Amino acid sequence: MKRYILPLVLFLLAGHRASANFDINANCLQAYKNILSFKLKAARTLIDREKAAHPQNGFAILLDNYYDYFWLLTTESKTDYDRLKENRSSRIDRLEDEDKNSPYYNFALAQVNLQWALMNSRFGDNTAAGFAINRAFKLLKENQKKFPGFLPNDVPLGVVNVALGALPDGALKSALNLFGIKGNIENGMTLLQNATNKLLRTDQAYFYDEAVFYTTYLQTDVVNDPQAYSKMLQYTSHMDDASLLKGYIKGYVALRTGHSTEAISFFDKSPDGADYQSYPYLDYLSALARMNIDDHSAINYFNKFLQTNKGVNFIKDTYLHLAWDALLDGNVKRYNAFVQLVKTKGYIYNERDKRALTEIADPQYDPALLRARLWYDGGLYEKALNLLKNKDAASFNTTHDKAEYFYRLGRVYDALKKDSNALSSYQQAISAGKGTKYYFAPMSALKMGNVYEDMKDTARAITYYQMAISFKDHQQENSIEQRAKEGLKRLKK
Repeated sequence: MKRYILPLVLFLLAGHRASANFDINANCLQAYKNILSFKLKAARTLIDREKAAHPQNGFAILLDNYYDYFWLLTTESKTDYDRLKENRSSRIDRLEDEDKNSPYYNFALAQVNLQWALMNSRFGDNTAAGFAINRAFKLLKENQKKFPGFLPNDVPLGVVNVALGALPDGALKSALNLFGIKGNIENGMTLLQNATNKLLRTDQAYFYDEAVFYTTYLQTDVVNDPQAYSKMLQYTSHMDDASLLKGYIKGYVALRTGHSTEAISFFDKSPDGADYQSYPYLDYLSALARMNIDDHSAINYFNKFLQTNKGVNFIKDTYLHLAWDALLDGNVKRYNAFVQLVKTKGYIYNERDKRALTEIADPQYDPALLRARLWYDGGLYEKALNLLKNKDAASFNTTHDKAEYFYRLGRVYDALKKDSNALSSYQQAISAGKGTKYYFAPMSALKMGNVYEDMKDTARAITYYQMAISFKDHQQENSIEQRAKEGLKRLKK
């Protein structure tokens, strides 16, 4: 009997050490909750306390990375990014010494890679981002095989699937495909939504807020889910009102889905104070929402963003919106001054800042078309329709304005579920805009594909998705082509 006791004791001790390697104790849970709530000072104190008390705790290493990720998310500081990105390798080295038999082993390594991939992309290091996502994908797939019931794994795995599936054609995608690395947006969203719906009923419910963060963002910005707003309201109803992340998610999704009035309310009601990390980006988002509904306090929020923001993103886009405000006021001199600031201030790491340069290179905006665009973005569809119906294509002098007129009319009719009117307007936008570099014709073809898909007219939907792909050398080409290809995938299954 004695010869069995020693192996049993050693087995039990080994099990104890393995669990301690990723010890998600009360201290770690509170630190993680604070990070997700943007209470970064409190989180830093708890993480340092945990590292001092349990220096071998792998979960504390992961929390260090979460802290850096949310710090960069809120500051947008390129200087801090260049300094902090050196932490990735050392954390991976330390995590690789942890217990390989824990479901948190590959999960933690993948999370470090994924979080840095997202930051790499945010600051223009797209190649580094691609290969970091590749590493995360392999780790998560391996973890899925070893621990198929480990639900938290499905959150980053879903994100990576969507990210790889949305990767535009190019050298990086070709290289990853060569090694058999392919994502799938639909599969990724299924994993994310399934995890989000189930996590609250599990022992890992503490990962719920993070799952909501990724799920709602991707539903809104990548998938363009027509139910993104209502799903967001359902998901966030289970989050703590004291979390700034909750206010950000609600405001962001509302803004991006034509609910600007609601977005303003969500931002205004978000928690504030010394306990929370400063997040100037929220002022920028609030300014966008206010401008969409003709709230003149938008300018104050844009200026506050410029004064408090120490980061590199959204500066050009802010000056673009200030230029638009001047144009709508009829102040051409002030408009031209802001146009110069779009050219000379800020950076072009971010897509919105890149598009700001494109916008000012186009013909000067017709004020009526600009106002209709903003009202559409704000969800004021009837106001936008009445404005556009008081115009006609003949009243515009340039090809750009004629094509945009029909495109804007199509978008408004589309939002109002007036399908025949939307299809007619989109077709006119295609006729007016084909052969130009402007996005109105290819985007109209994409939208026609969406309408026909909703109508269950598969043949016409395929025709227009293929048409959208056939347009080349135009604005937003990668985005439009990717969305059209996803449409074709859905229809050809």
